Amino acid sequence: MEQVDQFLSELRNWVWGAPLLLLLLGTGAYLTFLLKGVQFRYLGYAFKQVVARQRQGSRGDISHFEALMTSLAGAIGTGTIVGVATAITVGGLGAIFWMWVTAFLSMATKYAESLLAVKYREQDKRGEMAGGPMQYIEKGLGWKWMAWVFASLGMIAALSTGNLVQTNSIAEAINHVWQVDPWITGLVLCVLTMVVVIGGVKSIGHVASVLVPGMALLYIGAAIFILIVNIDLIPEAFLLIIHSAWNGQAATGGFLGSTMVMALQMGVARSVFSNEAGLGISSVAAAAARTDSPGRQALITMTGALISTVIVCTMTGLVLAVTGVMGTMSASGQVLNGASLAIAAFNSHITGGEYIVTIGLILFAYTTVLAWSYYGEKCCEYLFGERSIIAYRFLFALVVIPGAALKMEIAWHLADISNGLMVIPNLIALVGLSGVIVKETKDFLLTVNKEEEENLKLSEAEK
Repeated sequence: MEQVDQFLSELRNWVWGAPLLLLLLGTGAYLTFLLKGVQFRYLGYAFKQVVARQRQGSRGDISHFEALMTSLAGAIGTGTIVGVATAITVGGLGAIFWMWVTAFLSMATKYAESLLAVKYREQDKRGEMAGGPMQYIEKGLGWKWMAWVFASLGMIAALSTGNLVQTNSIAEAINHVWQVDPWITGLVLCVLTMVVVIGGVKSIGHVASVLVPGMALLYIGAAIFILIVNIDLIPEAFLLIIHSAWNGQAATGGFLGSTMVMALQMGVARSVFSNEAGLGISSVAAAAARTDSPGRQALITMTGALISTVIVCTMTGLVLAVTGVMGTMSASGQVLNGASLAIAAFNSHITGGEYIVTIGLILFAYTTVLAWSYYGEKCCEYLFGERSIIAYRFLFALVVIPGAALKMEIAWHLADISNGLMVIPNLIALVGLSGVIVKETKDFLLTVNKEEEENLKLSEAEK
């Protein structure tokens, strides 16, 4: 098992080497430049659209809000709790800085993915919307072979990133707090997953729209409480995050130290894991939204990167920084990592903090499993047709069981590798279709500006 772990670790480091990091950051910067910083200029408008009423001529399966919650369900999971903890353990606090940089640039990437997913979506034989990188690679670029490559990688990623890592983290957290055998956790999760995924995207969207906002508010509220208690340590934490991003972080306690390269690598990888920008896969949820315009849903979807990475991940990172748990050793003499490290941080300041993290992790990860089951299903449908969907849903639910008992490091290595490979065809498509993205954006923003002018005139008239 150690040899497998070492091989996967080396393969992950190779996949997430300098070329992929530059491709991710470079594409985000390129799209930000082409779109003139649309993620900053129209951020306020984007948040208004999340709860705006449905417009005439809208087509799709689920509401704007449900589509965003499904996308966030796929993003706000172990990546925002366990992912941040593992990133800091390996790359130091500097990894958080690179998560921020990647997230702000990635908002443009997420915008572009969602715009193309809605533009090139199609209705399948069951009357459901089918859209995502597979469709915009095939219909936009005309490269069906690359669409097949992406769909194949998407199915693998759904089983690893969206299933193995999530269920493994849930099982670890439950075992840490309640000493429940991982196999039992796996069996229970398998049943719960099957109950929801059999209902398809509408069922997933309804569940996500209830669980995600409630749990996110509880988790963020607990984190804010800890930060208020340690408010005098926050400036020092920010300085350490920025300093470590460029200079690495020295070894302290059980923490072995990190370099700038490690901080950059872990920051970019975990940012992608926490908001899925660059993977393209979350645009599958955007394609299901009832909307009148690709640009409108694209603006809504891009807010997910801000919420999941810049807000939720930062909360986790700052709590780990101010509570001083980095490098803490467990009773067995091992350095705390993942869910165990996050639990130790919350437990140090809140009575029952372990339950907040554990329950939060369970619900975040469970909704992530549900979202990724839909992503994988759409990739499967693209490759093998509608008849394959039921079989895939059962397979996905069954994989939950061994995933719960798998060694944590192996689960994360598989997730990072599949994520990294999926990025390549998606970003090639975004660059190749950048002209389409710019044209669609210009047309949509003209409409938005007219709307804003009319609203301003109406408000002035009322005064």
